[in-house]
Amino acid sequence: MSAFIHKSSKIIKAAILAFSGLAILSATPSFASQQGKASWYAMTSRTASGERASPNTMTAAHRTLRFGTHITVTNLRNGRSVILCVNDRGPFIRGRVVDVTKKAAQKLGFLRAGWTNVRIDVTGKRTKSCA
Repeated sequence: MSAFIHKSSKIIKAAILAFSGLAILSATPSFASQQGKASWYAMTSRTASGERASPNTMTAAHRTLRFGTHITVTNLRNGRSVILCVNDRGPFIRGRVVDVTKKAAQKLGFLRAGWTNVRIDVTGKRTKSCA
């Protein structure tokens, strides 16, 4: 009888660990690519991740991607691409999928326009911080 209890407690522990792993995996958005509008911002306060924001960094705000996720943002109007690190939340305007820093907007070629159509791809790299 005690062997049965011992065996079943191992099965329960394994099930809890498996379920925990599934919960962690499901909390990470599955993300192949995304298309939509991008805008830029030049704030200098703290980001949602706690890092100091700077318009001269290559960072971005995304609603769901984890902080430290590296993404490739491609301007669909001119084909220019940059790699950015997600360190903030947003954008909070309907129809926009990403906010980028002023420096990123300049490299993407939409600084004067203020917004553009983009494609976002996750590079697969993730770091603890974007600083």
